[in-house]
Amino acid sequence: MNRKAIRIFLSLYYEKPLVWVFNKLGFSPNGVTFLGLLITLIASVFVSQGQFILGSILILLGGALDLIDGGLARHKGKVTKFGALLDSVIDRVQEASVLLGLSVYYLLTRTCTDNIFDSFSDSLNLTMCDMGILFSYSAFVASVMVSYLRARSEGLGIECNIGMMTRPERVIAVAIGILISHWFPMIIVIILGLMTFLGFVTVFQRIAHTAKSLDD
Repeated sequence: MNRKAIRIFLSLYYEKPLVWVFNKLGFSPNGVTFLGLLITLIASVFVSQGQFILGSILILLGGALDLIDGGLARHKGKVTKFGALLDSVIDRVQEASVLLGLSVYYLLTRTCTDNIFDSFSDSLNLTMCDMGILFSYSAFVASVMVSYLRARSEGLGIECNIGMMTRPERVIAVAIGILISHWFPMIIVIILGLMTFLGFVTVFQRIAHTAKSLDD
């Protein structure tokens, strides 16, 4: 199932029913956006305290609300440029808060004592927590660059939503990684490393796409 088919499925069986519910409850599009932010901020606090199961569920819930604020705006006929701007800003704050929560967890935990590179080199003295902090930061840098390139390209009149590590993929990857890390702590570190790598691959894809479009 490709991304377009998944988007159609979510629109029919997730977005439209929830848009109807939130419309009946009297929520505005921006109200849904801020509700998603609040839930994600709470999730980040749980993550920072090592409450990975509850944190991951709330991350998915907060990210899921991000799918319906635009649909609610269209349903109410309240699509605005400010709403689109606010949604983009809140998206970055949500991502930053989750990754900051992970960094705080790795800073506070006292269980990371083993050098994960012992088998390869004595000079690389890095624990799992060190790698978690490093990859939390680098994954956020990659995500900001991906989003910035889309905004900058669209400012030049070029549609640029290509790439394998866009926001929905990042939200799902982090949430699932945090959940599994409740039992297997190294998983989220590996996922953050993959997100960093694939994020920068997406950055170069978008640079190449924009450069080609400007030359045409």
